[in-house]
Amino acid sequence: MMASSKSNDSTNSGLQDSNSKSNDEEPDELCPGFINTDAFVKYGLGAVVSATKASTGLPQTGDEYDLYRSFPGFRDFCESQGDKLVHCMSQIMQHHGCRSHLRDQSKLTGLEERFDLVVDSNDIILERVGILLDEADGVNRGQQPVLPAGFQPPKIVVSSWNRTGSSSRSRTETFRLLHAKNITRPQLKFKEKVDNSNTPFIPKIFIKPNATKILPSYFTNKQIRKQRPEDLDVPAALADLIHQQRTQEHVEDMFAHPYQHELDHFTVPEGLLSKPEPQMSKPMAETKCSFIDTLEDLVALNEKLCKVSEFAVDLEHHSYRSFLGLTCLMQISTREEDFIIDTIELRSELYILNEAFTDPAIVKVFHGADSDMDWLQRDLGLYVVNLFDTHQASRALNLARHSLDHLLKHFCSVNSDKRYQLADWRIRPLPEEMTQYARTDTHYLLYIYDCVRAQLLDFNHGQPGLLQSVWNKSRDISLKKYIKPIFTEASYLELQRKQKRSLNTQQLTAFRLLFAWRDKLARQEDESTGFTLPTHMMNKISEELPREPQGIIACCNPVPPLVRQHVNELHLLVQQAREMPLLKAEVVGPTTKGLTTIKKPEVTMFGPHDTSRVPESDLQQCSSDEMPVKQGMLFSEEEDEMDVSVQNTCGLVATAKITQFEELETQNDPDSISVAQMKARRIIESFENPFRMYLPSGDVNISKNAKFDPSSKIFEISKRWKLQSIEQQQKELEAKREAKRKSKEEAKERSKKITEERKLAKQSYQESLQNVATVRQQAAEYAKGGGTKRERVASEIGESTPKPSKKLMKSAEKEPPPQEDFSPFDYSRSNLKVFAGTKPKDNTQFDPNRQTGFKKKKTAKGQKSNSGPGNRSMSYMTGKSERFRQNWPKR
Repeated sequence: MMASSKSNDSTNSGLQDSNSKSNDEEPDELCPGFINTDAFVKYGLGAVVSATKASTGLPQTGDEYDLYRSFPGFRDFCESQGDKLVHCMSQIMQHHGCRSHLRDQSKLTGLEERFDLVVDSNDIILERVGILLDEADGVNRGQQPVLPAGFQPPKIVVSSWNRTGSSSRSRTETFRLLHAKNITRPQLKFKEKVDNSNTPFIPKIFIKPNATKILPSYFTNKQIRKQRPEDLDVPAALADLIHQQRTQEHVEDMFAHPYQHELDHFTVPEGLLSKPEPQMSKPMAETKCSFIDTLEDLVALNEKLCKVSEFAVDLEHHSYRSFLGLTCLMQISTREEDFIIDTIELRSELYILNEAFTDPAIVKVFHGADSDMDWLQRDLGLYVVNLFDTHQASRALNLARHSLDHLLKHFCSVNSDKRYQLADWRIRPLPEEMTQYARTDTHYLLYIYDCVRAQLLDFNHGQPGLLQSVWNKSRDISLKKYIKPIFTEASYLELQRKQKRSLNTQQLTAFRLLFAWRDKLARQEDESTGFTLPTHMMNKISEELPREPQGIIACCNPVPPLVRQHVNELHLLVQQAREMPLLKAEVVGPTTKGLTTIKKPEVTMFGPHDTSRVPESDLQQCSSDEMPVKQGMLFSEEEDEMDVSVQNTCGLVATAKITQFEELETQNDPDSISVAQMKARRIIESFENPFRMYLPSGDVNISKNAKFDPSSKIFEISKRWKLQSIEQQQKELEAKREAKRKSKEEAKERSKKITEERKLAKQSYQESLQNVATVRQQAAEYAKGGGTKRERVASEIGESTPKPSKKLMKSAEKEPPPQEDFSPFDYSRSNLKVFAGTKPKDNTQFDPNRQTGFKKKKTAKGQKSNSGPGNRSMSYMTGKSERFRQNWPKR
């Protein structure tokens, strides 16, 4: 603080010295002590910087400030300096006309009130600074609006900082903004009223020059339909629809492009695909300019345009004080002359120019004609054939920028003044500056047209392909149809989605109601939605949800006139939104439904690396529905019984066991279902299939309440797509049950046949074994007969025991013995003497318990050991093997 006071003293002394010197040298100064504005700004910036540096040296808030505050000297100094600052701020606020009672405040709320006063004063001062800057730029907000010459002499603000080229004092150029707040609405003069109804746009054309396909009778009889007295209070488009229903007249081309056929069959002449010689435009001072505002001049202009080979066109549009917009001006330039047409005055007669605009032999040059096509069709009923768009040519040439301003500077070395691009073109009469601006847009456009054609051919090495593509894109632009904005219940969603703000149900409801109110009022008053209620103000009201009408006014700055007039109506809409239950709303974008072709594989589950089957090319060409499918099962009795056609099928075919879109098949016989299956079925039925609504009607379980509830999705789908009736569904269900019953009966019959065949095979097998003696019976007979060996009967020569075939052996092994007549054998009745014929040999296998008493048999040198190779492998020598030295437990 002390440093700042010292610096201020030094600067004040320096200022006094400089003031004394300047007074002696130059008596004429901008301010006392300052030669010009730069000196004042330099001094002010230095003072602010020095004060900022001094403030950084003060103790910071917290412990450091509390420590310094404990000293009485520091505390007294701070209080004295604070009083000085408050006194200085009060003087500044008094100078600007603000409330400045900073000292007379209570101790409890004094700080908050002082802060509010400072904030209000800053707002007032900054607003005044903005006004002064606008006045320096030529915009005078505080006074009356500047009207065109003839109504009121323009007030031009001239000052040192309002000149271009401050170095040259001799040459000064001032600026002023031309606008018209109190202009008469031109819509009131129109012979045909503007149609802002919520109906589709119908072309205004009723005469079709240069036609190769005649205009439908619907358009040619327009003049007759205008005389219908019963449709005077109905919008034009709606009256046409009513008339069609009344007279049973169906017009297919009602919304089609009138010149669709001519543009589809249009071919660019060969001369336009060759390299031209650029023809420089004449200087604007040497070119005649005509203002067309009467019908006679318009007819003469049309005759001139029909005689030339090309002309340039541009439009000036106004959209702020009209719902659909107004085409205010049209500029046309030929090689010799410029024309400016008052489209407000000649709005209903400009259809005459269709004779030149639709002539395929005349080139119409536009720049950025996308919006121009809409404006020509909507307001004037004009269409263009043989269009060339220099904007598309600039994009094809990959120029740095594609604006008309850049093309003028690049090709013509002309710096265009774009200050009047957003001016109010409804002003009549037009000021000279706006007239010159309008002429510049088309005066040099024909020369640019020649230059870009030549560069397109050079860019493509003399081939016309690139130039032809520009002609094609220009033709597509001329095929564009104007689409009138239609209000729907979901129109607000697109605008709300662009804001990228999350709203709850109350805020979203308020946004929807305000959007509908704004659209309705804008159509009635023929004002733009931005003039009626700007979008950012509508968002503010929707988010805040004010409880009082004054809150709605507070959300709008500045307040639109229509909002101030209908503030009570808006208050009711906000109250209606506040009554909604408070939930978090998620705006879901509209889903576009499309058809996706799904290619089914001809052979399902085919493995390209499966070498066990033939290649895919040799498989049968049939779908999975046509191929015979066998249900897979484990340990089935019918495993061997398979159809021959299934066995011959080479493809590996199986049906999916877990499906997401397939309905579960219900069994009709409840006795054949186990308890576990019943529980599983109840669990599965408890889950609702989320894709049920998208499936065709069949065995679908839909509650009756949902069918007749208008708020349910099932009711909407059944009403929209007309699902099959309940009787047809019952018939299909009965047919399906009948097919299941027949398949079950066939399966039962097949199983009966198989069991009967098995019984017959079993009986024949038992009969063949009755006369055959078993091995035990033969052994008993041998024991009774004294142990004499049976003599082998010599077989006859050539007779041998037939060997059983491998197939029979395998079938015997596969077929299990019958289990129905099995009974265990009673060993108490058996004769065990059969097995007591010889002394059993010692077991040659290794026994750990007999390891210690094991002795090797001694054999003679010439004798061989009787032990086989298996016995030798299992014999172990005592004392030599270290493998089994441990003590084995006894059994």
